[in-house]
Amino acid sequence: MTSPLTVNIDGHQVPVITAKTVVVGTGSAGYCAADRLWEMGHEDVVMVADKVRAGASRNAGSDKQTYYKITLSGGDNDSVRSMAETLYSGGAMDGDNALAEAALSGRSFTRLVDLGVPFPQNRYGEFIGYKTDHDPRRRATSVGPYTSRTMVEMLEKKVRRNGTQVYDQCRVVDVITQRNGDGQLSVQGLLVLRRDVHHDGPDSPYLLFRCRNIVYATGGPAGIYATRVFPNGQWGASGAAYRAGVHGKNLTEWQFGLASTHPKWNVSGTYMQVIPRFVSTDPDGDDEREFLTEAIPDYGRLMSLVFLKGYQWPFDVRKVRDGSSLIDLLVYRETVHRGRRVFLDFRRNPGRDDFDPAALEPEAYQYLEKAGVLFGTPVERLRHMNEPAYQFYLDKNPYVDLEKEMLEVDVCAQHNNGGLTVDAWWQSNVRGFFPVGEAGGSHGVYRPGGAALNSGQVGATRAATYIVAAPEEPSLSDAAFAALARPALDDAASLAAAAARREKDGAPDNTGELLNRIQSLMSAKAGPVRSKESISEALGEIRELAGNYAQLISASKGSRRSMDRVFLVRDILTTAHVYLAAMADYLEHGGRSRGSVLYTDPSGFLPRAGCGQNPDNELDLPEQFRLSLDEGALDGEIQEAALRSSADVDDCAARDRVQGRTEDTGAGEPVFHWRPRRPIPEDDDFFENVWRQFRENGNVY
Repeated sequence: MTSPLTVNIDGHQVPVITAKTVVVGTGSAGYCAADRLWEMGHEDVVMVADKVRAGASRNAGSDKQTYYKITLSGGDNDSVRSMAETLYSGGAMDGDNALAEAALSGRSFTRLVDLGVPFPQNRYGEFIGYKTDHDPRRRATSVGPYTSRTMVEMLEKKVRRNGTQVYDQCRVVDVITQRNGDGQLSVQGLLVLRRDVHHDGPDSPYLLFRCRNIVYATGGPAGIYATRVFPNGQWGASGAAYRAGVHGKNLTEWQFGLASTHPKWNVSGTYMQVIPRFVSTDPDGDDEREFLTEAIPDYGRLMSLVFLKGYQWPFDVRKVRDGSSLIDLLVYRETVHRGRRVFLDFRRNPGRDDFDPAALEPEAYQYLEKAGVLFGTPVERLRHMNEPAYQFYLDKNPYVDLEKEMLEVDVCAQHNNGGLTVDAWWQSNVRGFFPVGEAGGSHGVYRPGGAALNSGQVGATRAATYIVAAPEEPSLSDAAFAALARPALDDAASLAAAAARREKDGAPDNTGELLNRIQSLMSAKAGPVRSKESISEALGEIRELAGNYAQLISASKGSRRSMDRVFLVRDILTTAHVYLAAMADYLEHGGRSRGSVLYTDPSGFLPRAGCGQNPDNELDLPEQFRLSLDEGALDGEIQEAALRSSADVDDCAARDRVQGRTEDTGAGEPVFHWRPRRPIPEDDDFFENVWRQFRENGNVY
């Protein structure tokens, strides 16, 4: 790893760090990739992060955050193939990714155990499990609310012991690529903004990395939504990848769920199983109403649906007709349609003060009976079943005492099941670019709870294995790299200078305003409930912002935060543009409601309560909630996306349709292509053949 080169731009000498591989992101997937590379003898690797202590892996979780793995206890039948088929059955998932995630789940899991993650085991060493959502077996495990945080901490300790250098406070600006003689784009470097350097100081606020591999562990594009449970500081950096020519995959597939907003935390599991009271108020906190009873007057049915939200926590359109996801829609109606605030009240029982467990449906009654909580108030049941879940909110800032006050909640964006396209080795269509963790779109429509944590470890391992085994390609010469990097540097410096000049001339700093505008628009028009009209409206506004961004943005040159936001907002704007266009293309392709998204269909049905005197009657709900289910119609297809200006359309896998219009706005126009999903590979288990291939090339090629 050397840094003999500088590139002059805007009066500054921009340092260049040369390394074979750069890992972007310091979450569980990023640290896993860096450690795997080091363990395999690939020590010429550095890490880059916008803020080491931020990110979803370190700061997100639930009452019992799940890690999904192959069965490692008891007599339950399980196999790699069986687990792969479970993952594949979620729809729109490539079979080679499903097989790899199953095959490496045991290896990835035990590696974490060896590093110190205290996954529970019995006295004989079996790693016990439980069923999670979309899981036919007991493959799930947990170390409590901070499973992913514990993973990050143990992996970080190992990477620091390895001596891997981490460059903190670095915002990704652009990925530098070059088209090879075979026509394929390949990684050549990375441009970042140094968030801790003033633009009006003597040092360059930019830093260049010259490399042939980038492991992109930047997390999901959390920054595009306002109503989200992603932790503060988790933004994602997908926009830079799209501008560099990396394709997207299954971008329409988000996961939404009920979460507290202050602090941000998923209210799944025990929080719902103890059956709290749902209350809405006006914006000032007055005019308290127990709104669920309007749609679900049957006392026992209401309590049972709230209970089911515990382990049917993600919003699922298949469960809105007469199931637990009706709860999510009713909360959404209060917050979005009625402009009210929604709270969970653990101090009182729903419907009436006394708790009548006899009214519960058998599934809920039997579970609570086994837990010994057929008594008291919701908070009393919570403290008996899961005291850490109660204590959690006392330890947060702001803290909430569930025995004394209500907890504000909303239906929040929680995870992007789609993302940047990956092959069987988690390499994108750009050679040397490996999206791992939530940045990579390895999931389909549905996934078992906790599958994302396993996927991040598997993807990082696969990427590292490929990088180590692939023939080493030399970095560009100093002169060639400087020439290739200069346009990206020029563009960045010009954008920052124009924004600063506009602010100096009297235009107010609008970086925060634009950020809020994009996020609010996405949540209002493209959240868990969408329509053709709402997507079109949002796409038009975002396209206009993207095309005129360089002329709109105004930022204070003396403010590091303001100049950082110039590039952050651009990245979020690029991402929102691609995602909205993907949603529009999905509908044009015949897509209907599936996964965690309801697409309004005037010819569809409205949810019903499924109980009472008229169980088949539709509820009196907004027409925006009228839907038709996909019923798996597109499970066998995958939508890929790219920016038109990022690559030649004739060479691009996503070349069939341009959403909305064909002229270029200057920011690039998203184009789309639908392809059959890759099947699960057939078994190749004749030992001598596999052994020979493994000896020769590690089975990488």
